Amino acid sequence: MSIPQFLLEGSIVVSAVVTLLTNFSVLLCFAQSAELRSHVPGIFVLNLSISNILLALINMPATFLGVASNANPLRDQLCRVVSFAETFITCNAMLSMAALSVDRWVAVVFPLRYSSKMRYRDAFVIVAYSWLHSLTFSLTQLTMDWGAYSPTYASCTLHLDAEQASQRSAYAAFTALLHCGSFALCLFVLCFAYLKVLKVARSHCKRIDVITVQSLLLLVDLHPSVKEKCLAQQRKRRQRAAKKICVFIGSFVICFSPYVITRLVELLPSVCIPRHWGIATKCLVYVKASSDPFVYCLLRHQYRKVLVSVIRRVVRKDQYFLSAHSTSSMWDTTDANFPERIT
Repeated sequence: MSIPQFLLEGSIVVSAVVTLLTNFSVLLCFAQSAELRSHVPGIFVLNLSISNILLALINMPATFLGVASNANPLRDQLCRVVSFAETFITCNAMLSMAALSVDRWVAVVFPLRYSSKMRYRDAFVIVAYSWLHSLTFSLTQLTMDWGAYSPTYASCTLHLDAEQASQRSAYAAFTALLHCGSFALCLFVLCFAYLKVLKVARSHCKRIDVITVQSLLLLVDLHPSVKEKCLAQQRKRRQRAAKKICVFIGSFVICFSPYVITRLVELLPSVCIPRHWGIATKCLVYVKASSDPFVYCLLRHQYRKVLVSVIRRVVRKDQYFLSAHSTSSMWDTTDANFPERIT
């Protein structure tokens, strides 16, 4: 086994394990917290988490077997099903991220009308559109029989066999439309929504900065260290929104764009994509599935609070059972030694 192959296999295994642990943690938080379930964006988070879990259960193992065996590990019919699942899950996950960005835009730009503009019914409509949008592309792929094992990506994915060379123009048009209708559309929505959010956040920061500076000027007897601390908090407040938006958009672009660009470049007849590069771009998509819970959920205070409370309850139960077991063992030992003491 070569070093690149070992690294690719290891990255797939780590991505699958982390994806399952983190996304199941998100589902656990929702199951334990009524407050999280009452929030409308939670529907988009649940849709994203379920998509990531399905990706880890269906596509990541198939890709790992393809990398390890250097051949198609599945039967043709099963490979088509896995390819169908990949297209549906990936499109649905991207659209869920776009829906979360739209929710943030409405909440920040229209705070007084948020409850009327983003209700549970509206969220379910957006999720239904996401499913319908994803099913349209995946069913088209399945109907045209364009799902097969690709040696370039070592996985069952969108692929045109050599026997279907006559359909190359239709396949190229579908591939371009798929990535424009998923990656490009979601990237546009993310940039539009989060840049609007950043603009509003900066305007709020400017107002707060003006009030802070005026207060510092009025408080003449204030210690210089306190003034410096206020100014430092001012700078942190100004940078916080920009950092979060960079994480949202940056993680999306870094993890998806290499794979999308490779798929589009692959359509050129004279281009041959190296196998290790194709698998590496696929692994980046899997890394996105494992990082989504941290980007959107687990680093937030509400989720951390629920998760920590669940862990504490589990630890307390373990400690209770251990103490009960040790107490019973002690009494058993005492009872066993009691006749010896009498004799």
